Amino acid sequence: MLTLIMMFFVFAFCGRLLGFAFRATWNIAMFFLFVVFLPLMLVIAIVGGLISIAWPILAIAGIVLLVKRCTTNA
Repeated sequence: MLTLIMMFFVFAFCGRLLGFAFRATWNIAMFFLFVVFLPLMLVIAIVGGLISIAWPILAIAGIVLLVKRCTTNA
């Protein structure tokens, strides 16, 4: 009986660690996407002469940022 209780606690602990790992991975991926990849993509688009693509991406990113800030502070 004690073994079953310990197995339950071990599985519960590993499940929480697995959930934490998925959340941490998602947050790290979002950080790199918005802080590293998006500005890099915009700079490459401008240097490559694709300013007509860079402006809408920048506008959409700005709108998303404003909506996110307005909804979190409300």
